[in-house]
This record gives sequence, structure tokens and C-alpha cells, in this order.
Amino acid sequence: MSGSPRRSAPWMIAAALVAAALVAGATTAASGDGPADPTTEPDPSLSVALAYEFLDARVDEFCDGAGHCLPRSYEGGFFTDLPTWDFTPSFVYDDALVVIAYTARGLPDDIRRAQTIGDTLLFVQANDPIGDGRVRTSYEPHGIRQGRVEITGPGTFTGNQAWAGMALTRLFHATGESKYLDGAVRIAEWIQTNTADMARAPFGYTGGQLENGSSLEWKSTEHNSDIAGFFTQLAQLTGDSVWADRAAVASTFVAAMQSADGHVDTGTLLDGSTVNTRPVPLDSQTWTSLATRDSRYDVSLDWTLDNLIATDGQYQGPSISDADVSKVWFEGSGHLALALKLRDGAGDADRAEALLDSIRLGQRDAPNGDGKGIVATSTDGLDSGFGDLYYASLHTGATAWYLLAAAGDNPFRLPAD
Repeated sequence: MSGSPRRSAPWMIAAALVAAALVAGATTAASGDGPADPTTEPDPSLSVALAYEFLDARVDEFCDGAGHCLPRSYEGGFFTDLPTWDFTPSFVYDDALVVIAYTARGLPDDIRRAQTIGDTLLFVQANDPIGDGRVRTSYEPHGIRQGRVEITGPGTFTGNQAWAGMALTRLFHATGESKYLDGAVRIAEWIQTNTADMARAPFGYTGGQLENGSSLEWKSTEHNSDIAGFFTQLAQLTGDSVWADRAAVASTFVAAMQSADGHVDTGTLLDGSTVNTRPVPLDSQTWTSLATRDSRYDVSLDWTLDNLIATDGQYQGPSISDADVSKVWFEGSGHLALALKLRDGAGDADRAEALLDSIRLGQRDAPNGDGKGIVATSTDGLDSGFGDLYYASLHTGATAWYLLAAAGDNPFRLPAD
């Protein structure tokens, strides 16, 4: 998602390349044949099958002879059609979601593909130039196909570490292979050693490190939600209660970010203590609910429904933040639908299904789609409020969130045995 201080995913690198392309005079080559008949609703089962076909093709595209594969995160529209570039990096946040989505369905080929990604995460971890257990923001899949590690996003952001860890814990849960749990513990130890802040209240975990090794001193609600989920899984799998204690620190930080009207703020400013109140992002509402399963965040979901829902043509769903509610962020539609499903209050099932229906319409009709994958946004140019724009390009992360929502599978929790 955003490369802003609150979040660690794809767009930091993309934003720099985008700016260079625009200065050079490149323009977006938007395409699409227009919407299909809006009176014909897509079939949910077929839609899910097609979404998995999309992920299968992306995973299989970039593999080496040793069974390492990384799917490119974005394709089509803005990220493919500019005349001077084809943006191919694979972001570990997206890769983690793909792994978890495969384990959610759990067919033999799903587990095989999930393992190719998980083995690649272990490969890049083992071959990192520092080699202290971390993974990086993104890698070039062309390099993986050639049997080498090519880092495209060298930052080490805390949320990305936690997501990679959750992918590995899911693989250990699915396969019983100890290498995945070992890799997850190495990531968790990196988080604890490098980002735990028990000096500046509210206590929690900071943003990670930049390429030059400098620490990011702010704390993110989203990152701490990720850690709460990841460390809870480690406590369950290892039997070591220290991980439960550390998860509780992260959860307590998240609770401290909840405002008087129920919404959850993005985190802190650089001092690690002062609450950063603008803008208010979606994932601080949905991920807190999913990661902690605490009913105190029910009101945060209600705040989301009242304040972050966008309508863009035939599409309706949440935006990224309250800075711009003109377009639908389909990735967010997935995790909001899942959070509503799991909350299961009055009307939540219908609300969740309406969000999923809109994603399916986007799968079929949105600009730059292929009828299988899910694009990031309903149309180009959604402003995150954190200094970056989002585009209607096919996205592995958005597709995986849709599949998790359709299955009712919470990535912050291990499946029941």
C-alpha cells in the first residue's frame, strides 16, 4: 500500500519512478472496453476460481530452476503502458497475502505455489547483504528467475516484516516444515531487537529502518496491528509466552490510538508519543479489528461505514483514507468485507456481500482488468492522503484480499485445526 510513514508497502518506489516518468512527459495509456451489462451479476464461485487463475499465472511467470518464484505485484494500465517502463517489482506484503490466500483454499497446487513463494522469502532472507533475519520491501522477480537476489525496495519496514512472518507461520501450519517457523522467528527477533520502544509512551513498535540503517522513530497503528497478529501466531506455534506478552504490547499501543468518536488514528508523530490525527486511514479501522478481534473496534468499523465509503460509477466501497473518497480502493473493500463478516452484527453479512459484489463487478469491468485479477482502484488517481496516488492496475494484493474475504479467512489468525 502506501509508502508513507504509517505504512510500508509498495508505493514508495513506484512514486519515485512515476514522478520521473511524468517529468519526462509520459502519460497514462488507460484502456478498457467499457462496462458489461450491469444487470448481469458475476457468479461468485466462478469469480473466485478466476481470481486464483490470475494468481497462478503471476506466480508461475517468474521462477528459477530451484523452485523459487515471486509474482510481480502490479500489471496493466499505469504500471505497464507508459512508453519508458514496465514496473515489475514484487512486494513482500503482496507476496505474503498471496501465500495466505493459497493456504485458505489449500488445494495441492495451491500449497505447492505457496511454498515456492515461502521458499523464496527464506532465500532472500538468507542472502540479504546484512543477513540479520530481515527481508526487504520488494525484490525484482526477473532476478529471482535468474537465481539471484535483486533488491528493489531496500527499506526494512516493520509492517512488511510482520506480513512476511505471517506468511511463513501459515506455511508451517499448513505443511509442518520447520524451516518456515524458523524463518518466521528470525523475522520476529529482528522486529523485537530493532523496533521495540519501551521508553516513549504509548509503548509499542516503531516503523523500522531506512536503507542507510537509520531508525524510523514514529509508531504506526497498522504496523502494531500486524505485530499483534504475527506475535500471537508465534505464541501459538512455539508455545513461548514471551510472544504473547509482546503481542499484548502492540495491542495496547493500538488501543491508545482510538479516538473519542471510536475511529483509530494512524499512529504517532516522530516523537513516538504525539498522536498523528490526519488523515484517518481505512486499515487502522479494519486491521485493528482483524488483528485483535477486540469488540472495542466495532465502533471503528461503524465509523468507516459512515465516513470512508466512496461511490465511483457502478462501484461502491471504502477509500484509502478520509483525504479522498472519490474512488473505491478494492484492496480495502476486501479487508472491510472480511472484518464485517467476522464481526457478524446486524446487517453485516449483507454489507460484506455488497462489497464483494462490487469487487466482482470490478473484476469483470474495471479499466485495465483481465476478467480474472482485481485492480487496485476503481479508476486512476486515488489520493491516499499520505503523498501518493493509486491506479486501476491489476494487483496481486487486492486479488488475495478478495479471496480471503470471500473465504472468511482472517490472515492475522491461524486456521482452526
